[in-house]
Amino acid sequence: MQLNKFGRALVFVAALAFAGTAGTVTASAEQAPPADLYSEITAADIADPTALLGPEADGGFEAAQTANGAINWFKNREGSTAYQGYCERAVRLAWNRSTHHASAIAHWQSSDGARRTTGTPPRGAFVFWNISAYGHVGLADGSGGVWATSVNGKIGHARQGYFANYLGWKPGNSN
Repeated sequence: MQLNKFGRALVFVAALAFAGTAGTVTASAEQAPPADLYSEITAADIADPTALLGPEADGGFEAAQTANGAINWFKNREGSTAYQGYCERAVRLAWNRSTHHASAIAHWQSSDGARRTTGTPPRGAFVFWNISAYGHVGLADGSGGVWATSVNGKIGHARQGYFANYLGWKPGNSN
């Protein structure tokens, strides 16, 4: 398994801690760590935590999601039918939310974020429609459009009025 900078730094610290307790290996300030276990964390890594965390972040150690990241989640799946009937799950995964709602209507009716019924939803906001007993939810692009499931039967981008019975919006990742 290839470790990113953060993982290599953690392995090195753990190795030093273990070595110190076992008494077999000692490290001094002059002693450099093995090259395959250490890579200096730079200011650029701190400024862009996704670069620091890398693909191992899927293991539960993740940077906070952004509106652009949530929109990109949808863009990267454009044309997919994998989330048909699972719009609430799709927006939850796009935002990397820990809060689960049984349906889009349950999310709309919950205390999870303030409900808004006027104005253009900002980029990344949850946008809700009352199209069935379960409702529908997508993510606003900030310009009057939405990314959602069920756009011509798949994940896609459409104008906000594409779906009937608009309810309103809530701020993105409001929990």
